[in-house]
Parts: sequence; C-alpha cells; structure tokens
Amino acid sequence: MNVIILAAGQGTRLRPETINVPKGMVKLFQKSLLEIQIDIFKKLGITDISIVRGYLAEKIIFRSINYFYNENYSTTAGNVSLFCAKEKLQDSAIITYSDIVFDESIIRQMINFSGDFGIAVDLDWEKNYVDRDQHPKSEADNILFNKERKIIAFQKNLQKSHSIIGEFSGIVKLSKKGSLIFSKKLSELYISHKGKFHGSSSFAQSIMPDMLQELIDSGIEVEPVFVSGKWCEIDTPQDLERARKIFS
Repeated sequence: MNVIILAAGQGTRLRPETINVPKGMVKLFQKSLLEIQIDIFKKLGITDISIVRGYLAEKIIFRSINYFYNENYSTTAGNVSLFCAKEKLQDSAIITYSDIVFDESIIRQMINFSGDFGIAVDLDWEKNYVDRDQHPKSEADNILFNKERKIIAFQKNLQKSHSIIGEFSGIVKLSKKGSLIFSKKLSELYISHKGKFHGSSSFAQSIMPDMLQELIDSGIEVEPVFVSGKWCEIDTPQDLERARKIFS
C-alpha cells in the first residue's frame, strides 16, 4: 500500500500563513500539517509516501518521500495533481489532501476497509461548521445517501431532506483493482474530457468529489467508511485556530 498526498494548491484563503510556505507546511503546533500526516502513515507501517507539489514546491522537503510536480498548479485543481502521480496508482493506495489533520484511528479505519473504492465519511458533520463563518456549511463536500446508506450524489450545499447527508472527510482508499480502474478513467478524462465536469467548470478545475461522482455514474460502487475520530480541514485562518483547539 502507498499514500498520495495532494499538496500543489496555493492556499490563498489561508493567507497570511501561506505567503511564504505551501498550505501543507503551515504548522499546527510544532509540526507542519504534512509532517503530522507522514508521521501517522509511517507509524502505521506505510513508508511508500508520495507528495504532489506545486506552489512553492521547494519548501516541501522530507527524507524518503517520492515527489511529483503539478507545473500548472495555479490553473488546475486536485484531479490534475493526482494525474501527475498516476504511476503510483498500480497498487492499493490511500489518497488524501495536505490541508487536513486527523486522528490516527481514522487512518486505521481506512486501512481496514476491504472494498475497492472507499471514502471517509463523517455523519456528525454539522458540528464542524458552528461559528465557522470564513468557511460556511454551504461549502461542505456533502454526500447524499439513500436509506440503505448507498451513495447517491456528491454536492455542496445539500438541503435538508428525508435522505441521509454526510461530509466527505478528504480521504480515499483504493484496492489494487480500484487503483487500476481509477487510473484508467483518470487518464481518459485528462486526455479527452471537454466542458463542465460534474460540480466543476472543467476537468482541469475538478476535485476529488467530481471524480468519485464520475465513478458512481459509470456504475462503479463507491462505498462509505463511516469514520469516528477527530479530523479538521484547514482552509482559512479561522480553521487553523479551530484545529489548534480540537487537537490541543
């Protein structure tokens, strides 16, 4: 199993913290967000770790890490960064973002997932948006489930309904079979897709939930892993202060 961490973005909403360093190198306490993730993965026995760099790439330096570079980081988003590291999608893999922090227990739960396509889901997600006006609830990467808890759709700003709503926690687990399927579809879309791509204006600007929706629309089962434990997305200075309180 290997890990791919997407860390190419400019993190403009987290400024001034990201004026001189990429978002993943912002420190939560004494360690950067990336260092915290790397330590957890290595503690759990995963040493094949790759980081996709872009903005201020030279500031992301760790020993024994594989590096890929998204040269178009300023005009593209997560799926293009993942395409840059597609050679790592040949075996089971965990994909995550550089701007999230999580308990070790959440990664254990993802490692233990035995299906082909698994995503970390928080059902108790609304508490994450209390007093979070810089990153409101309408921007959550929501997931709509049916009564059998099968994923129907990924969408921001989902309204209340009789269905179950959760939040994508930014972590994906692929089996070897899942990685090969994912890599093939990612490459096809990168080469040939034109126009709007699910919730994004184009494939170049698309993010992981768009790719997951594409899999579902293609008849591929993407399974939720209902994780328990602390996690935070850090997108704004307010998010950073919130994370420091939660993980203090």
